[in-house]
Amino acid sequence: MVIFFTVLIYVDDMILTGSNTGILADLKQYLHTQFHMKDLGTLNYFLGLEITQSSKGIFIRQKKYT
Repeated sequence: MVIFFTVLIYVDDMILTGSNTGILADLKQYLHTQFHMKDLGTLNYFLGLEITQSSKGIFIRQKKYT
């Protein structure tokens, strides 16, 4: 089984995503013990991008700029 994780960091913003929710939760807990951070839940907006998730996939748009 392949486990996939992505960590995106821009200045003081961070996105964590991965294929194993249990290990991802452990990673978030570890990072919380090392840094002052809070979990804002499901990603909706990041760096001017609007992110929408559905059963059909993940959609990214910049409606604000069009």
